[in-house]
Amino acid sequence: MTGIKGSPIQGLAGATLGFFIGFAAVSLFGPTVAYLEKSVGLTAGLAGLLIAVPNLSGSILRIPFSAMVDTTGGRRPFLILLSLSTAGILGIYLVLALGQASIEAIFPLLLIFGVLGGCGVATFSVGISQTSYWFSQSKQGTALGTYAGIGNLAPGLFAVLLSAVTIPRMGLPGSYLIWLGFLGLGTLAYALLGRNAWYFQLLHGGASPEAAMRTAREIHGQELFPKARARESLKVSARKWQTWALVGIYFTTFGGFIALTGWLPSYWASFHGVPLATAGALTALYSLLASVVRVAGGPIADRFGGERTALFAVGLTGAAAVVMTLAGALGPAVFAIVLMALGMGVSNAAVFKLVPQEVPEAIGGAAGWVGGLGAFGGFVIPNLMAYFVRTPGSRSGYARGFVIFVVLAAVSLILVLVMRHASAGRRRAHKEGDE
Repeated sequence: MTGIKGSPIQGLAGATLGFFIGFAAVSLFGPTVAYLEKSVGLTAGLAGLLIAVPNLSGSILRIPFSAMVDTTGGRRPFLILLSLSTAGILGIYLVLALGQASIEAIFPLLLIFGVLGGCGVATFSVGISQTSYWFSQSKQGTALGTYAGIGNLAPGLFAVLLSAVTIPRMGLPGSYLIWLGFLGLGTLAYALLGRNAWYFQLLHGGASPEAAMRTAREIHGQELFPKARARESLKVSARKWQTWALVGIYFTTFGGFIALTGWLPSYWASFHGVPLATAGALTALYSLLASVVRVAGGPIADRFGGERTALFAVGLTGAAAVVMTLAGALGPAVFAIVLMALGMGVSNAAVFKLVPQEVPEAIGGAAGWVGGLGAFGGFVIPNLMAYFVRTPGSRSGYARGFVIFVVLAAVSLILVLVMRHASAGRRRAHKEGDE
C-alpha cells in the first residue's frame, strides 16, 4: 500500500481539471468561424465543416482512449490527448500569425490543425471512466454530473472571453496565443494533480490484478473494477444493445450540445443580425446553463433514476427544438434555446448515470462507445444544419435546420422507453428469482 495517494474527491478534481482544459479548445472554433464569416466571407458550408472538424477527432478518439482507462487508469491517455491538443492550437496560431494568404489557401491547414486541437475534446470519456472507478454505484450520478457539468463550463466561458474581449482587442492570433499558454499550463497542472483510482495505483506499484483488487476493495472501499483489457472492454460493451441505445441518446444530447456551441455564434449573428459580442454572450448563456444544469442533473438522476430523468429531459429538448424551428424573432429563440440547454444538460447527466448501471462489466469500453460515437453528433449535426443554409432562402434555413433536433429527440425518446421497459423486466425477473 506504500505510495498510494489520493481520494475520490481528489480523483474527481484532477479529472475535472483535465477535461475542462481539454474541452475548452472547442470553444475557440465557434467565435473564430463567426469572425471569418463576417471578415472574409467564409461560406456557411465551409463554416459548418470548420466547426465540425475538431469534434470529429474529439469523438473518434474517445473510443480507444476511454478503453485504455481499463488498463492504465486514465493519467496516460489524458496527457497524450492534452499534448496533441496543444500541438494543434500551436499550429493554428502559427497559421494565423504568419500566413498572409487568402482564406482558401489557409483553410486546409486550419482543418488539419483543428483535428489536432480537437483531441482535447476526447478527454471527456477518459475522465468519465477514470472518475467512475473512484466512486460507488450509488454516487455515480452525482460524481459524473459534477465532473461533466464543471468541465462543460469551458466552452461557454471562453466563448464570452473570445467574442467580447480577446478577439476585438488582440485579434485571432493573439487569442490563440493566450489559449496556447493556458492549455500548456493546464496540461502541467493535470500532470501534477491527476490521480488514478487505488486499483490502478496498486497495479502500477507491482501488485497482481487479484491482489490489487482485493486491497482496493477491502481497505479502500473501491466497488468498480475493470473486467477486461482495453480491446476486450470494447468488445464486451459492444455486444450489449444498451450500449448502442445510450450512444443514440448521447448523440442527440451531448453531440447536439457541442454542435450548438460551435453553430450558435453564426446562428445569432447571421439569422438575427446581432453583433458578434452579443452572439458570443447568447452562445455562452446556452453553454453555461447546460453545463451548470448537468451538475444538478446527476443528483436528480440518482434520486429519480436514469431512465425517468432522461425521458423528461429528452422530451423537453425536442419541444424546445420545435420552437426554434418556428422562432423568427430573437425573444422566442432565446427562450427556446434556454429550454434546450436545460433538457440537454439533464439528459447528459442521466446517460452517464446509466452507463455503469447498464454495462457494469466494461465501463471504460461503454463510456468510450457512448462518449465517442455520441459526441460524433458534434461533427455530423453542424454539417446537416449547414445544408439548410445552402438552399434558396438560406437565411431562414438557420431556423429550419433545428428540425434535425426534433427528429433526433423523437428517436431518443423511443430508445429511452425501450431501455426502461427492459430494465423493468430485469427487475421483475430478479425479484421473482429471489422469491
